[in-house]
Amino acid sequence: MPPPRKRGKGLRHRLAELRGPETQAKALDARALAALAANPGCRRRAILDGAGVDKAALAGALGSPSVFGQSQFAFVRGNAFEAKVKADGGTELLRLAHEKLDRGAEPPAGARVPDLTAQGPEGRTARTELALREAAGEPDAWTLLDHPMLALDVAGSPAFLEPDAVVVHPDGSWTVVEIKSFPMLDGAADPAKVGAAARQAAVYVLALERVAERLDPPPRVRHRVLLVCPKDFSNLPTASAVDVRKQRAVTARQLARLTRIEEIADTLPEGVCFSPELPAEQLEQAVESVPATYAPECLSACELAFHCRDRSRAAGAVTSLGRPVRAELGGLTTVGDVLAAARGEAGDPDDPAVAALRRAAALRAEALASAAEGTREAAEGTREVAPCR
Repeated sequence: MPPPRKRGKGLRHRLAELRGPETQAKALDARALAALAANPGCRRRAILDGAGVDKAALAGALGSPSVFGQSQFAFVRGNAFEAKVKADGGTELLRLAHEKLDRGAEPPAGARVPDLTAQGPEGRTARTELALREAAGEPDAWTLLDHPMLALDVAGSPAFLEPDAVVVHPDGSWTVVEIKSFPMLDGAADPAKVGAAARQAAVYVLALERVAERLDPPPRVRHRVLLVCPKDFSNLPTASAVDVRKQRAVTARQLARLTRIEEIADTLPEGVCFSPELPAEQLEQAVESVPATYAPECLSACELAFHCRDRSRAAGAVTSLGRPVRAELGGLTTVGDVLAAARGEAGDPDDPAVAALRRAAALRAEALASAAEGTREAAEGTREVAPCR
């Protein structure tokens, strides 16, 4: 087995080596963080996202191209709708924020829209924090931050996040705004899409809370975010207040459990690189040097899901059947182990999982035997009744 990577190099230098010296790092966004938090045990995704590896290009180079992502049509439609919502200094967006979240405040007339332009993500993050600090120091006014930049520490590595908008209320509290192009029909939207938007907004809320903690006194970050969508089948904006406290708590807990990227990097063999430009065989060896935790849910959240599913199936891992099944099987980690336990060829009879499998196998055999007997009797009865001629 190759020796582990030597310590002594800085984390950023090691991560640059992992993605390839000439490869630009792919920044983490809130959608990726929400998916990463949903599978905190996957060391493979943690190190690839931490190193900024383009997982879509990596999946293509491995021969398992990804179909994960947003269509170009949906992307263009979403941008056009967002521009409409934010037109005229965000007048309509602030009206919706006042209507859905803060009716007791003065209407948002003449709201401030600070310029957040700066060099690089670090500069934009600093400029956003300065704008929030200035807004907190000038109460009794509305402020709209258009595409602010926030930073969140993820497993020892900073992730720069860009929400659609943040609204500062006259009482000094902050609200995250999510603008989506899927419609609200009769005041309600697709629950699955609303749930995904809520998980994404929860990441922004966490990052915004980190900024608030550095101010004295810390402003209140509202846990009800503003979800703005097209109304019915028109292009007119409407909005709904979505409580993301549950999603925020889950995301915070899952991110805290993530294995530190530095620890994963230190366990990798010297010279490992995940550049899609490498030969397929060398690239596959590099990817397989980091363990993955595949589950069917990965198909809707990770570009490498098809590759990991193929390897999981080839190894007979029960995780390919889903997390609930895996949880029920205890120490039985492969399909072969499960079948052997069910047949009575292996496994501890006192193990509840083994006992349940054997009971299920006995019931199945009994049901099949009963069905076969019924089929045989029906066939014999048919032969005894001769047709009239």
